[in-house]
Amino acid sequence: MHEHAAHGHNGHGSHDHGQALAETLDLDALLLGSYLEEAAEWAAGIAQTTPRTILDVGAGTGAGTVALARRFRNASVTALDRSAGMLAATRAAAAAQGFTDRVRPLEADLDGPWPESATADLMWASSSLHEVSSPERTIGGMYAALNPGRLLVVLEMDSLPSFLPADGTDSHTAELGLESRLHAAMAHQGWNAHPDWRGELERAGFHRAEQRSFNTMGRPLPEPTARYAANFLGRIRTALSGDGAPATHDTSPGAALRAQDLAALDALLSGAGPSSLLHRTDLQVRGRRTAWAALKA
Repeated sequence: MHEHAAHGHNGHGSHDHGQALAETLDLDALLLGSYLEEAAEWAAGIAQTTPRTILDVGAGTGAGTVALARRFRNASVTALDRSAGMLAATRAAAAAQGFTDRVRPLEADLDGPWPESATADLMWASSSLHEVSSPERTIGGMYAALNPGRLLVVLEMDSLPSFLPADGTDSHTAELGLESRLHAAMAHQGWNAHPDWRGELERAGFHRAEQRSFNTMGRPLPEPTARYAANFLGRIRTALSGDGAPATHDTSPGAALRAQDLAALDALLSGAGPSSLLHRTDLQVRGRRTAWAALKA
């Protein structure tokens, strides 16, 4: 993802694809991965024929690749990503599920020419399309490489994930509304910005663009949830500390954060104290994804 996007499933963007990002992607898959199974089942119902070849565009650590290989048992799945490290993680995830013979990696940068070998009956782009420098060009490449009559599925996060109790508690009153204000500040920086892709897909020549939302609720696993929250909110804190942080004189909606908000965020990220994420058992990941499915004429 782009530096400001902070989160997603592809690991395709311009920032460092290091261990921290890989861990965040793996935690997202562990806690919220059930929506991938739902989306794959939804895609299977729209596809006019059962796909034999699938391309996961921006595979990251392989959660989508594995979900597709599991749902479409007779298909070969190509995992495309610009990061060799992410592709190694995808191979490991596929091997752990017994899919080694049906999953192959393809290292490619979507900001360059579309790879000639990247053709498929089903293309799947989860949290990757909004990251490329020219989505119009990338969608055009997808359309040209997709076999006639076959399906493209695009997935995006509707909003950044939330972790804290929605109503707060007596001992954590400083957190009331905190995540909403943090998300607004990050939206001001352009995090997770993406359009409704239906128009772009139709202009590229796709038709029957359907849309569906998937609510995501994390599994009740306190320790992984706490680590995910610490990773994600830590990235927000880093962004707020950088040159792109909302200026104190900026009064536009979502731009201003109160000093006490930053103090509350620092308390969450500290290793000590009752507010520390690493000592909490009341956290749960919540969010929503939207999927667009479009057929090539």
